Parts: sequence; structure tokens; C-alpha cells
Amino acid sequence: VQLQASGGGLVQPGGSLRLSCAASGSILSINFMGWYRQAPGKQRELVAAITYGGKTNYTDSVKGRFTISRDNAKNTVYLQMNNLKPEDTAVYYCNADRIRLYSGSYYYYEYDYWGQGTQVTVSS
Repeated sequence: VQLQASGGGLVQPGGSLRLSCAASGSILSINFMGWYRQAPGKQRELVAAITYGGKTNYTDSVKGRFTISRDNAKNTVYLQMNNLKPEDTAVYYCNADRIRLYSGSYYYYEYDYWGQGTQVTVSS
């Protein structure tokens, strides 16, 4: 399984960015997908998560500004970030957990895969 994230960049305060993360491999389904971020000198934190059925969860600081969504057919998760603030500056990582894969005539599960990270910088 590989996760490929894209969409980061430099944006002014109040601006928007959309992150994407596509999972590839012999994937049947992915139970949980999410976005984490890590700012310099800080621990990695969960930003938003979404289940296969579309149930979402957000950290308080991004509620009302960020929206997580997914396309199960494409094994892709998105993070729409609006009204960005300087404190949103961080490296953003996508995560996929409890992945159902197939191999010939059977299926199996793998857990906790990470994308390579994409830098988001909010600055004037």
C-alpha cells in the first residue's frame, strides 16, 4: 500500500487550499482515513478523520473551516481548508488504517499507513 499526498503550498491568511491523498495497491476498502499535522517543535496531531461510511471527526481548532471528504471508489481522501490561519502552518500527513486487501483468493487487513507529508504555509 502506498499513500501519495498533494496540494500543499504557500497561502495568505484567509486563503484556501485543498489537500488530496490517494492510496494505491490491491485495496478492497479502507475503514479509516485521516489527516494529521506537525508544526515545528510540536507533536503530530489529528486534524480530521473520516470513516468508510462518511462519519467525520475534527479537532476543535479547525471546526467550521476544514472539511474532510473521501471517494471510496478512488481510495482517496481530501481536506478542504478554508480561512487558513498562520497557526495552521505545518506538514500535513494523510493516514489510512484498517485496509482490506486481496491476494488471489483471500483477503487480509493491514494497518496504519502514512503518506509522505505535504507542507502548508500560511503567511502574508
